[in-house]
Amino acid sequence: MLYVKAPAKINLTLDVLYKRPDGYHEVEMVMTTVDLADRVGLKIRNDGQILIHSSSNFVPDDQRNLAYQAAKLLQDTYSVQKGVSITIDKQIPVAAGLAGGSSDAAATLKGLNTLWNLNLSIDKLAELGAKIGSDVSFCVYGGTAIARGRGEKIEHIATPPSCWVVLAKPTIGVSTAAVYGGLNIEEVKHPNTLQMRQAIEDKDYTLLCSTIGNVLESVTLKLHPEVAVIKEQMSRFGADAVLMSGSGPTVFGLVQNKARVSRIVNGLRGFCDEVYAVRLLGERDILA
Repeated sequence: MLYVKAPAKINLTLDVLYKRPDGYHEVEMVMTTVDLADRVGLKIRNDGQILIHSSSNFVPDDQRNLAYQAAKLLQDTYSVQKGVSITIDKQIPVAAGLAGGSSDAAATLKGLNTLWNLNLSIDKLAELGAKIGSDVSFCVYGGTAIARGRGEKIEHIATPPSCWVVLAKPTIGVSTAAVYGGLNIEEVKHPNTLQMRQAIEDKDYTLLCSTIGNVLESVTLKLHPEVAVIKEQMSRFGADAVLMSGSGPTVFGLVQNKARVSRIVNGLRGFCDEVYAVRLLGERDILA
């Protein structure tokens, strides 16, 4: 059995520039990995089947699963006769705006590259990942990057200044399609991607905190007022900066003072079942 770590990501910025002719939105976002990860186990099968086992009942175990799609894509593209049993130990909340499914798919691509002796480059795996979902390319590399296009055009940047990240996910589901559908690009306040890049390169934590922004918040907060409540509480309990990740509903707070972390976590547990305190990872996979 080969095990691959599949870390979650957060968006320090998420900007939507325009709707493309192909129906997708052109995005520009700064993403970074955090130390909350699923564990993906891969075991070769000789019958050609792809089987999924997950520790979460909310994760599909068929072709809807992105890890399944990753294995199938490699099988079909490279005429692989072998199969695989994929075990997903879920630690990342499901449908949370943290790219859990995309990270599982990325881990599957990397693991099967080894297990099936495909000898593909990390760039090739990221290119394949783009066919599965818009966050998969980033998850193949990990680290910190500006993602453009649908999210598949990746520009690696420096590692952000070290800090704690408190994540809180309310018990609601958010439809990404509905959020994008409700977005009025003309009316939103666009985050400053270049300033965020500068803050990260200069390791300027204060500037980083004042530059975070996510245009999808305006829609999700209207659809789900409980997300706004968590944001307010996280700020009140002392987070340095608070933002929704992806299309939500997870909210994260950045905190440099460790003593404040437990106060924020304990305070949020009254509003939210799923609360995590993790470190910002921000560094690329050593394979990458």
